[in-house]
Amino acid sequence: MRSTHALTVAGEAVELCPERAVYWPRRQTLAVADLHWGKSATFRQFGLPLPAGVLEADLARLSQAVEATGAERVLVLGDLIHGAIGLTELVLETVGAWLEHCPAEVHLVRGNHDATGLPPQWAIPVVDTLHEGPFFFRHEPERVEGAFVWCGHIHPVVRIGRRRGVRVPCFHLDDGLGVLPAFSEFTGGGRMEITPQTRRFGVAEGSVWPVPTRESRRGRRNGVRQ
Repeated sequence: MRSTHALTVAGEAVELCPERAVYWPRRQTLAVADLHWGKSATFRQFGLPLPAGVLEADLARLSQAVEATGAERVLVLGDLIHGAIGLTELVLETVGAWLEHCPAEVHLVRGNHDATGLPPQWAIPVVDTLHEGPFFFRHEPERVEGAFVWCGHIHPVVRIGRRRGVRVPCFHLDDGLGVLPAFSEFTGGGRMEITPQTRRFGVAEGSVWPVPTRESRRGRRNGVRQ
């Protein structure tokens, strides 16, 4: 069963989605980060025996998020691709077919892995940053005065349970900053510094839920409330 988590961020209603995406209803925009298309193909070219179907599974999950939200735009916050070497003929054709049938427009806010450029046949518009309403969209987590920043790059995770807990992807929201979990299943993850303003939301098994921290229980959540 699919379960989202509704928030008000910088005065705007948003939904944290179990597909590892943020939906902004007022702009019918679905934001995702760190898709790393072609990463598994890159590793296989170096002789690592990785399973097939990683890209197809990620594309299916992205289609599910678009369909569930009715988004008209998918905004990728960097690292759409992993690198030029992974853009094999199969990857080009698979992504090209998906883009052709996707009902939403796909736009990219450039990340460090996108520096080599995208295949021209995909015809995806690219910008370095984007400022709309109270939100600033970029790849790396750097604050911008007067705006709430949505970004990626870090692949945040949180440990659920203590001694033998498991790590799951999470949304990491702090003072003026919201870091999305890596969209791709084939990525590692990093922990981020916790402050009194930190809100974390774990993602697993079709659900999004708040993960309490000692610091997050104290004081007012600056710019973010449930």
